[in-house]
Amino acid sequence: MHLLELIIFAALAAVVLYQLYAVLGRRVGRQPEDATAPAIAPRAADSDTTARVFDSTPPSDMAAVRARDPGFDPARFLDGARQAYEMIVKAYAASDREALRKLVSAQVMAVYEKALDARAAEGRSETVDFLQPPRADLEGVKVEGEVVRARVRFLAEFRSRSKGPEGEAVDDRRTAEFWTFERPVTARDPNWTLVRVDAAEA
Repeated sequence: MHLLELIIFAALAAVVLYQLYAVLGRRVGRQPEDATAPAIAPRAADSDTTARVFDSTPPSDMAAVRARDPGFDPARFLDGARQAYEMIVKAYAASDREALRKLVSAQVMAVYEKALDARAAEGRSETVDFLQPPRADLEGVKVEGEVVRARVRFLAEFRSRSKGPEGEAVDDRRTAEFWTFERPVTARDPNWTLVRVDAAEA
């Protein structure tokens, strides 16, 4: 009986230690050397632990959104947001401008274009691999005029492999950011567009 209890406690300890590692990553948020680079960018998650719908969304705002867009479902939206996040991060790393233009606004694309031009001029390239699925939390959604806007907090851990004149480098990072998406309430296209990125606390 004591042996069984020891096995159970050991398993619980392993789970707790893993969760602590997931929270206490090597790098969180933007670092000083990242100041000139655009933030990493979205679509979101199902009912697993990588996505939550915060109660901070006022019921009146959610009711207003559903009145204009009856099909809006927070869980489905987050599933799409997390997928888009991964697509944009990888497209930016690969300098895939065509893919980025389909997912971000003109203002966000202008920032990315500038950074991509600078990276190309320096002869640098990059690839990104996610170490685990990004976490996506819906912080709020509301209707503004004829547009629905949703703010999502992403927490991601990824490995960046870069090549430059000085050689190759591998860097494990952990980032926390707020992404704002929007779409017209009357649009038949169900896709959302990334319109803003802000740094967030882990």
